Amino acid sequence: MADVAEEYGTPVFVYDELHLRRRCREAVAAFGRDRVIYATKAFLCRAMAKLAYDEGMLLDVASGGELHVAMSAGVPASACTMHGNNKSSAELRQAIEAGVRYVTVDSFDEFDRIDALIASGVGTGLDVVLRITPGVSAHTHEFISTGQNDSKFGFNLANGDAHRAVNRARRSPSVNLVGVHCHIGSNVFEASSFARAAEVMADFAVPLDLPELVLGGGLGVAYVEGEEAPSITQWGNALLNACQALGVKSRVSVEPGRSIVAAAAMTLYTVGTIKHIPNVRTYVSVDGGMSDNPRPVLYGSGYESFLARAVDDSRDLTARLVGKHCESGDVLSFDARLPVDIRVGDLLAMPVTGAYGHSMGSNYNKITRPPVVFCSDGDARLVVRRETFSDLLATDVF
Repeated sequence: MADVAEEYGTPVFVYDELHLRRRCREAVAAFGRDRVIYATKAFLCRAMAKLAYDEGMLLDVASGGELHVAMSAGVPASACTMHGNNKSSAELRQAIEAGVRYVTVDSFDEFDRIDALIASGVGTGLDVVLRITPGVSAHTHEFISTGQNDSKFGFNLANGDAHRAVNRARRSPSVNLVGVHCHIGSNVFEASSFARAAEVMADFAVPLDLPELVLGGGLGVAYVEGEEAPSITQWGNALLNACQALGVKSRVSVEPGRSIVAAAAMTLYTVGTIKHIPNVRTYVSVDGGMSDNPRPVLYGSGYESFLARAVDDSRDLTARLVGKHCESGDVLSFDARLPVDIRVGDLLAMPVTGAYGHSMGSNYNKITRPPVVFCSDGDARLVVRRETFSDLLATDVF
């Protein structure tokens, strides 16, 4: 890691490429080829898109931009599925013209937009699945819980919208209904939540006799000491066994993202300032922050951290690990455990940052976003370069 930091600077996202491939292979082994759809929102660049596709996964994109990046990596549109609760007409046109595998329809307004596009001569029809809100509340943060009745996503099952959406799709000359979909939330640890969603969706889907049943993603990962999460294999066994017992004949697909990439990466920072405030706390400031990892600020997410020079040392100092942004909320770890001899210039590593760091990054305070490096067999290769000050002006019309 010291060599990577010396060559590429800090902050830097460092991914273990073999770890990524093993996670993809485990998912494909658990569910079957073309039944695992990588949720690109977790982490996307061209190298990741190609890796996931080469390992037998389809790709779930949630915007025109994500579709463009995937296709730029050589992934065919036919291996991509498109999500989004508010797809624009332009994004739907892009999906239809490119020939995506299917679009996950999320609202009646979206039906109107698809009808208008097909009527205007954009394509001759579109395979769709319907996103259903099953009324299952996942045990996760409210901002990443999506399956409850009070949700911006999908057709509500409890109020009858889901059945009305099925009827509309079957009547429409613009779409071909191929399946139904649900997603209950992100970073879910309770297997019972997934089982309950499968049960609700089976009750809905079996009478429809459609070829596809997509049960979403959301499998949690362990971020801090003491947390445990089901493996992808355990998740697969639980879902597939439940579906078999419930009489599901449809092809069952899933959409893992975080569970594929989170633990594959760590972020490297350089310690720049240490402030001991007697009887208050110690602040340790690094050269990144909420611009490369907003999850602690958004969700109160926890992370571990350690020094690259002292991986096995005792971490007896409790400090607040903060970034360099002009915001008191710019916190990476509220109660970080670190070695007592931490000093300015130390290389600090934060593991399990492979999901929703790079993809949710920003240029707050006009900080340039970090590079992404893939490591394999002792070699490191740059897959996303560090932004430059010139990049900050690339879209600035003066």
